[in-house]
Amino acid sequence: MTVRDETVFFFFLPGLGFCYSIINGPTNATVLAGSEVRFNCTVSVGWVILIWLSNGNPVLTVINSQGAVETSDRFTSQNYTSSIGFTSELIIRNTQLSDSGKIECSTQQPSENSFAFLSVQVNGSLFIKNSTLTVKENKTVEIVCEALGWAPSPDITWMTNDSVIDKSRYVTQQSQGSNGLHNALSILTLTPMDTEILTCLADIEALPNPQNATVTVIFVTSTIGTSIPYIYHQSATRKSVYMVYLPITEQESGHQEKLHIPGPYLKVFLDQRAIGPAFSSWDGLFRILEEG
Repeated sequence: MTVRDETVFFFFLPGLGFCYSIINGPTNATVLAGSEVRFNCTVSVGWVILIWLSNGNPVLTVINSQGAVETSDRFTSQNYTSSIGFTSELIIRNTQLSDSGKIECSTQQPSENSFAFLSVQVNGSLFIKNSTLTVKENKTVEIVCEALGWAPSPDITWMTNDSVIDKSRYVTQQSQGSNGLHNALSILTLTPMDTEILTCLADIEALPNPQNATVTVIFVTSTIGTSIPYIYHQSATRKSVYMVYLPITEQESGHQEKLHIPGPYLKVFLDQRAIGPAFSSWDGLFRILEEG
């Protein structure tokens, strides 16, 4: 019996590119629709080809011998070379909601793919129907804040005079809108004890700061015989005309008196009515008039 010693030799062919690998892959990103986002992928020396895919679809190819092959104005790249390898930076411009999903860097080698996830969010509208409300003593009102056209559905919170309102005091309902967007309706129940500024805030991860809408709730005492006026509309401009209501009892006149007073004379009028410190919000209003 003859035993032969067989030695197998393996040869490396640089052109086939089996010796390079992904050093650093892309990382997750969350952005607002319409903005720009960038992803980096670094491969070691000796690389041959790098392909970027969005949700499984090739969007940009970089070939060592000829550079980037771009097929869309929205998907472009910048390239950087260092001593450790080559970095391709994928740039996605004017991001769309449909871009959300998997962003992949591939070298067309087994187990040599690296991926991240892109979340594109939409900043919708937020509003409270009335910017000013007048509420009498011991009266309960509902303040409605509406968010339209968001993605994902925003987190709604309320504040009063810069203090957070407990969630038990309001109810928020979410609904599906059109084109993959979401709506939210938040109702705050309030029995005011003083004049206050209410703020409705809507927040999503991509926003640097929550979007907000405000309403001023003017508290009016219902004490019989009082002659304290209250303002229905106010402006910081001295040239404005202020509409002032005088809460006169039915026993006195049977109706509520309404006056139109030019801004420069409002403070004089209120002084003549001798309201002084009887209504705490006037001091702040006077400062607005003096600065306006």
